[in-house]
Amino acid sequence: MFRPLKTYQVVVDWSVAAVCFVAALAVIAPNGWPVEDLNAIVPTVAMAVALGLRRLAPGKALGLAWIGAALQMLVGVPPIPANLAIFAVLYTTAAYGDRLAFWLGFASSFVGGAVISVYLVVARPSIGAGEFTWNAMPLALAVLVAAAFALLLSWTVGALVRTALRARENRKAQELAEADAIVEQERVRIARDMHDVVAHSLAVVIAQADGARYAAAHDPSAATEALGTISTTARSALADVRLLLTQLRHSQSEGPQPGLADLEELYAQVRVAGADLRIDIDPAPPGEPPAAVQLAVYRILQEALTNALRHGGAPVDVRLAWLADRVEVSVRNPLKTTAAAPGSGHGVIGMSERAQLAGGSLRAGADGGEFAVRASIPIVAAS
Repeated sequence: MFRPLKTYQVVVDWSVAAVCFVAALAVIAPNGWPVEDLNAIVPTVAMAVALGLRRLAPGKALGLAWIGAALQMLVGVPPIPANLAIFAVLYTTAAYGDRLAFWLGFASSFVGGAVISVYLVVARPSIGAGEFTWNAMPLALAVLVAAAFALLLSWTVGALVRTALRARENRKAQELAEADAIVEQERVRIARDMHDVVAHSLAVVIAQADGARYAAAHDPSAATEALGTISTTARSALADVRLLLTQLRHSQSEGPQPGLADLEELYAQVRVAGADLRIDIDPAPPGEPPAAVQLAVYRILQEALTNALRHGGAPVDVRLAWLADRVEVSVRNPLKTTAAAPGSGHGVIGMSERAQLAGGSLRAGADGGEFAVRASIPIVAAS
């Protein structure tokens, strides 16, 4: 198999191979053509081709280098400059080769060292004096260690490069995964905000429309006031929806988020919709709570009051307790016997997610004829 390389990389590799081949040929035949020792040409060509293939096909380059070395030893050619190509080949098998080429390169470092030692000291004792004797054994061991060390060093450098490349790829993959997760979280947040805005606004609009319909025959001014409330609520909801859609479409930064200062407007909308709302804040906030806590409290109250308008009866009791380390939120309202039980849709799930995102918890369910929402959100963790 051939690795995918860019055009300039292929050109560079084969250019380097051609230059090395010409340089090695110049050493073999310093006087030019005709070359007296033709036996050295074939190993030189094999090593040059292996050098050109080293990044394109590391496994094939290693096999070709071994073939060139075998032919060189068969014809008894002493070490030639082209043999240096084996270092580059071993480097690329470790850096870019597949699993098989990687380990074949590792084995070749030791086998190559042994073959070089045997060939130079035993089969061709050109380094020593005369034929091989047991006195040359220290020399053979020295050649073995030196050759194996040099070959293994090339392979080790390639292995380190391979590790660095894989670490970089893993880091890029992790960054892409994190970016995708952030985008998904942002979309979920926007969808959650969209649900809160639309559900609450529609609940107020429906309550006002029902009231206006019943009051139109007896008190036209009440109907006119209800229609005004419907218009104001719808315009506010439309502005919020447009802001959320803009964030979703253009991936812009978060727009202004509601906080404690907006709770009075929320309470006013619920009261105008006809709910008997009773607020108890004890103790009051010790200062300016973190924005995440304010947003969580606002959205939980918004959804809980929306559920109270849609499914519950009067009165609606809201209690906020701003303690030193947390805020306790409680919303209770009677359940209508003919109303569908809240919690079957996305509202309770959304409130739970709001609390969890702020590091807290939320429980919602029927409690003695009432529907109760209780949330506890830590202040220190959210900050």
